[in-house]
Amino acid sequence: MIIAGVDEAGRGPLAGPVVAAAVILDPLRPVAGLKDSKALSPARRIALAQAIRAQARVGVGVAEPEEIDRLNILHATLAAMTRAVTALPVTPGLVLVDGNRAPALPCPVKTIIGGDREEAAIMAASIIAKTLRDALMAAAEARFSGYGFAAHKGYPAPAHRAALAALGPCPIHRRSYAPVREAMDLTAR
Repeated sequence: MIIAGVDEAGRGPLAGPVVAAAVILDPLRPVAGLKDSKALSPARRIALAQAIRAQARVGVGVAEPEEIDRLNILHATLAAMTRAVTALPVTPGLVLVDGNRAPALPCPVKTIIGGDREEAAIMAASIIAKTLRDALMAAAEARFSGYGFAAHKGYPAPAHRAALAALGPCPIHRRSYAPVREAMDLTAR
């Protein structure tokens, strides 16, 4: 049976998309060193992402800030996960999802709390999602200077909150998030 692992990156930030990845590992071409993306250095994540893309089948899905604001972060995340699975070159027989909520898919789905620490395919999906989202946020730094996106990736770090208060939100900020709404109120005065 073909099994895909699914995970996301970017639920908690104040800016940028939520990114999901689906990965089908090839048992004949194992990727050594897989772990939860949060347990890896940025350089190791990038190296592993390259190996995963070379040795496995990968699909990605993105939900942009406007969609997050319209649907809420949970439903936008599930939509990104659905897009990631449907972007795979084959339909899996089973999808393993990190967490306790499953996207609507045309195949069986099993949720696993802490799956990014237990299942290799979910670990691989975690790495792909995190490295892609980090790259998108580094690119956003060039478009929206002054926010520090390359450093904090849109998370509510003190430097990001200070920039948000001083500059107001930019187009990739999630306007449904309270700190962004508060900054909008401050800059409207």
